Amino acid sequence: MVLMTMIARASDGLPLAASLQEDEQSGRSLLEYQNQAKMLFKKLTLNSPIKCSIETGSYVFHYVIDNGVCHLVLCERGYSKKSAFTFLEEMAAEFTSQYGRKVDQVTRPYSFIEFDTYIQKLRRQYSDQRGRRHLHQLREDLNDVQRIMMDNIDDVLQRGTALSDLETKASGLSMMSKKYHKDAQYLNMRSTYAKIAAGAVVTLVFFVYFFVF
Repeated sequence: MVLMTMIARASDGLPLAASLQEDEQSGRSLLEYQNQAKMLFKKLTLNSPIKCSIETGSYVFHYVIDNGVCHLVLCERGYSKKSAFTFLEEMAAEFTSQYGRKVDQVTRPYSFIEFDTYIQKLRRQYSDQRGRRHLHQLREDLNDVQRIMMDNIDDVLQRGTALSDLETKASGLSMMSKKYHKDAQYLNMRSTYAKIAAGAVVTLVFFVYFFVF
């Protein structure tokens, strides 16, 4: 989140415009960082990097120098550096478009304080975009969870189908086993009857042979 925005002339650090959080409590707590930003502006030289990030306490300063003007924002540590610099570059382009030719002429601090209206508008746009990104990410996370749940349910259903098939096959094997058991009993019984019949025939032949003849 962008908490504070300041714009200054790079050659002498003269503040040209600024924008703080509308909440008074936040404004008082950021006074220290506003003073740090002014000191930073005065330390800029021709050899200073045109784009830089500087950590300070729980926050981070990001700034870009464009057409002799330093545009600076104070953000929370977790705020995207890419978003911060995109914000700065967009703000710098608009500031140059409106006041680029007047920057070297002004002598009074905050001569372009009315630029705060644009800064506030830009800040709201970026806040809305961040909110939409969070919502989009949340939606993707929920979709991922839903896909995982569906995959898990499919796995369970597939395992259920496999178990059902296994139970069906087991039942079939059990029925076939019983059938084979009955067939074996029947064959054993027929074998026993055949043996008894054969023994009877042999006994009858033996009896006829010795007692009749």
